[in-house]
Amino acid sequence: MRYEPIKKSLGTFFRRSVILKKLLYILLDLLLLRSWHVRKALKKIGPFLPADSSVLDAGSGFGQYTWRMSSKHSGWKISGIDINSKEIAECNDFFRRTGRSGRVSFLQGDLTALDEKNCYDLIITVDVMEHITEDEKVFANFSNALKKGGMLIISTPSDKGGSDVHEHDDASFIDEHVRDGYGMEEITSKLGRAGFSNIKVSYTYGKAGTISWRLSMKYPVRLLNVSYLFYIILPFYYLLVFPVAYLLNIVDVRSENLSGTGILVTAEKK
Repeated sequence: MRYEPIKKSLGTFFRRSVILKKLLYILLDLLLLRSWHVRKALKKIGPFLPADSSVLDAGSGFGQYTWRMSSKHSGWKISGIDINSKEIAECNDFFRRTGRSGRVSFLQGDLTALDEKNCYDLIITVDVMEHITEDEKVFANFSNALKKGGMLIISTPSDKGGSDVHEHDDASFIDEHVRDGYGMEEITSKLGRAGFSNIKVSYTYGKAGTISWRLSMKYPVRLLNVSYLFYIILPFYYLLVFPVAYLLNIVDVRSENLSGTGILVTAEKK
């Protein structure tokens, strides 16, 4: 299932104006369960970070997490990095037009080539590591880029059905993924070797979250892969589905999931 072309078409529509881009951020915050878990982690970690923290949004995409962090923490200086130069240009333009370019900037770059030392108090990377083959190199780069005691937040699929892979011969829901998901022990070991401690891993997208994901993401993306004509139907579909998905998201983010198709990781640089 190809996800990137749909993502690009959505980006093309919502970049038409500042108002539409802000609406996109609101919709992503409401619909994407991973954003709920990332917000929860940021709310927990944020008070312990310096008021003038330097932050890296690693794999910044549309820039929705940078937007939220810059809205909640006016003293933070945030850098976004992404391999997609078009996304970088659009984010720089949007944040300039919204008056935040003085404390927010975006650069095109490859995380496997990230070469910064002791620069950041916080790095977040959301739905990125499943796209990168050389993951241990990236984890080491994150460790080098963080200040001592700096924090890392990762959201990525798990090996318990992440990428909608439940059996050995299942195909990934998203063709662009290079791995279906991480096991808790696997990612803990890799982060430990990279120089992290106090590593906490929890499951996301438990039973309630998986149902929400199917309703709000899987089925719409499948329809749009058949025909873009389904964009016309999509708003009416979400009017019916959104209240259910919203309640399921609340259940998932407030639960201690014993298993789940996603994982949320926090770790501290030694």
